[in-house]
Amino acid sequence: MSVLSDKSIRKLAVEQSMISPFIDKQVRDGKISYGLSSFGYDARVGDEFKIFHNVNSSIVDPKEFSSDNFVTKKSSDYIIIPPNSFALGTTIEVFKIPRDIMCIVVGKSTYARTGIIVNVTPIESEFFGTVTLEFSNTTPLPAKIYANEGVAQFLFLKGDQSPETSYADRKGKYMGQTGVTLPKV
Repeated sequence: MSVLSDKSIRKLAVEQSMISPFIDKQVRDGKISYGLSSFGYDARVGDEFKIFHNVNSSIVDPKEFSSDNFVTKKSSDYIIIPPNSFALGTTIEVFKIPRDIMCIVVGKSTYARTGIIVNVTPIESEFFGTVTLEFSNTTPLPAKIYANEGVAQFLFLKGDQSPETSYADRKGKYMGQTGVTLPKV
């Protein structure tokens, strides 16, 4: 597997709509950067979040997930994640991953250096949709996540050949997701 460069990412974004909307360069302007980078793409988080809380003393169960476990917040500026807590968000960008590509996502250093961990599971070949982002506040302090700014870098890996079975072929349960998507079994 090889990591795609900015040239390859740009070509796939323009010719195959791999990333939409696609920002052809790094944008800063007083914001946490987003857009095309040397060997990846810095995606933005949208303005809707699900912030976990323990008001009802419930248990988080991925097989029987309850909406009592979180509150939904919409903000064009930022949200605050309580200390040692967790939130979900979604990318502004829609991703359409080609059959011979997979994607690994890592958090941006700006957030990592403030105790915010951005986690995303691997994005498989032929996935299509927005990507749900997981934020963990590992600090004993409240932490801000800025809406409509960069949060994670997507690294695109090209396989030595196309897979026998893609995410689309398997009819993956998160295929075509839009917005913050909760766990499915």
